[in-house]
Amino acid sequence: MTVPPIDRHSVRAPRTGGLFAIHLAVLLFGFSGLFGKFLMISPFLIVFGRTFFAAAALLPVLLVSKQRLFHREDLLFYMLQGILLAVHWSSFFYAIQISTVALGLLTFSTFPLFVTFMEPFFFKEKLLLWDIASAVIVFAGLVLVIPGFDFSKAPVQGGFWGVFSGMTFAMLAIANRKNVTRRSPLVVAFNQNSFAAAALLPAIVCLAPARPEAVDILLLAVLGVFCTALAHTLFIKSLVHIKAQTAGIITALEPLYGIALAFFILNEHPALHTAAGGVLILTATAMTMWPWKRS
Repeated sequence: MTVPPIDRHSVRAPRTGGLFAIHLAVLLFGFSGLFGKFLMISPFLIVFGRTFFAAAALLPVLLVSKQRLFHREDLLFYMLQGILLAVHWSSFFYAIQISTVALGLLTFSTFPLFVTFMEPFFFKEKLLLWDIASAVIVFAGLVLVIPGFDFSKAPVQGGFWGVFSGMTFAMLAIANRKNVTRRSPLVVAFNQNSFAAAALLPAIVCLAPARPEAVDILLLAVLGVFCTALAHTLFIKSLVHIKAQTAGIITALEPLYGIALAFFILNEHPALHTAAGGVLILTATAMTMWPWKRS
């Protein structure tokens, strides 16, 4: 029997599509940081709009695919995750508003470090010497990125809020590691965004921030639909064709995409010490996600 030749193009095409999808997703994630400069409104309103429009965009996708939206036994867990997501994104956008896109993105990029040290506690995994080395490199990067430690200065405050944003995102990532073993990632994303929007309503009512204008609402829709719902969907679909380790390493490019976009769109020029610190932080991030580090 004659064996037909392998069509290498047909084998390579799905992986190429997966790589394109995840790079586009990460580009959209990086682009979301610029909305901290586009929108001169309260970070609470930015996150409320982002999560509201993201949930609204994910709803028809879930209905068409006939996925169950809510599970009673998970509601409390999702409520806590929604609050955590609201805190994470509020601190992230606040960090960018009072400093720069580069500073906010780079300090947020410390989240894999927090994940590395949290996972052994929650999942009874061993902490490796490699992980400790990564922590030292990240700390050195933060010393370079954050211009001094005078907390009265806005850039320093921005740096600390960015690190806090990274820490809260790491907590959310730990929760998501439990989620994906039980529920569809899109269902998780829909619930987290829905409960985040609901959690922010009391803060918006009590603080009564200035109402967004029509252009702000349009930008919030773009942020929620394209930079959140679409990006999340593309990211999940890419995992069908590429390895999780590859996805993790590509995700580390988010700050680079964001900083490059801020350079061309906002004319933001990162200082030399910020760039040097960023290289260290991103190197350590890649180290924590490198597929052969645990061999």
